[in-house]
Amino acid sequence: MTDMASRQRQFEGTDAVREAHRFDEAALAEWMAAHVEGYAGPLEVRQFRGGQSNPTYKLITPARSYVLRRKPPGQLLKSAHAVDREYRVISALHPTGFPVARPFGLCTDESVIGTWFYVMDCVEGRIVWDGTFPDVPRAERRAHFEAMCDTLARLHSIDPAAVGLEDFGRPGNYFARQIARWSKSYVDDIPDAGRVEAMDRLVEWLPRNIPEGDETAIVHGDYRCDNMIFDMRAPRVLAVLDWELSTLGHPLADFSYHLMMYRMPPSGTVGLAEADLAALDIPTEAEYVARYCAGTGRDPSEVEAIMDFCVAYNMFRLAAIVHGIRGRVARGTASNPHAKAMATTVEPLAERAWEQAVKAGA
Repeated sequence: MTDMASRQRQFEGTDAVREAHRFDEAALAEWMAAHVEGYAGPLEVRQFRGGQSNPTYKLITPARSYVLRRKPPGQLLKSAHAVDREYRVISALHPTGFPVARPFGLCTDESVIGTWFYVMDCVEGRIVWDGTFPDVPRAERRAHFEAMCDTLARLHSIDPAAVGLEDFGRPGNYFARQIARWSKSYVDDIPDAGRVEAMDRLVEWLPRNIPEGDETAIVHGDYRCDNMIFDMRAPRVLAVLDWELSTLGHPLADFSYHLMMYRMPPSGTVGLAEADLAALDIPTEAEYVARYCAGTGRDPSEVEAIMDFCVAYNMFRLAAIVHGIRGRVARGTASNPHAKAMATTVEPLAERAWEQAVKAGA
């Protein structure tokens, strides 16, 4: 079995609810009846295999299915697992027609299932776990990539104030604040997750080399092909998922995180670094940058000039997130049974991040 096939098998579909994540299903059904328009039981609860941070469940009723996202049980870092922020952003974007699942309700009463949670529509479609899109016909792959790119450009073009998100994050100095945040996250988890030499170098280099200029947009924070649902019949994004890391920030930080797929290996990721893009009919990195720039009115040469720094920052950020997963494994609060395997990727990610920093002049 290939790494990607294994990853798809690990994260796709549902299982019975894991012992550590069980809750009072009758209490949830009672809450649903009171707060979810059109709800009618009986209710069956399954747990999605994916969801590294926030346990995610499929709620099945005779008429329709829903999705529940909750904070995990146990000791939590103060700023992590912000399901209320996820709910707020999809509630703001849904009325605009931007592709997100319809939100039904947020519960901050921990007496219902033990932690905060929200319920949204279950959108049926295709989730792509392999960045080469092997299950999509070759003639349709480029259009799927264009749909991904156009959807992100559309998000970055939405005025936060126009959708009530003007206070969703602090405007300005996004790179500096995020580098400080993820540096602190890394340092705070060292007692449980250990020290990583390349991370230490990045903690020192990144804040001293932030590009000039600043902008603010709604950013997703984890935009990649396996965090969206595609239409099975057309190259169209039906829903963007997993908004836990969304905030107001620099759009190029968000775009370069997504673009990172071109510089990541395929093993365990959606990476394209070793793929024959021409044979697959997938746009090159330069073509992808050009399309995003066309959708947002940017100069491709200016974007390309800072991309090595932006990708170094994002690989550092991803390594810090995975370092945090390693910490949760050590503390016994990791929500996914495959978290332990993911935690082993911290060092390779950090080294690859430093390679990007060297390309940027480190």
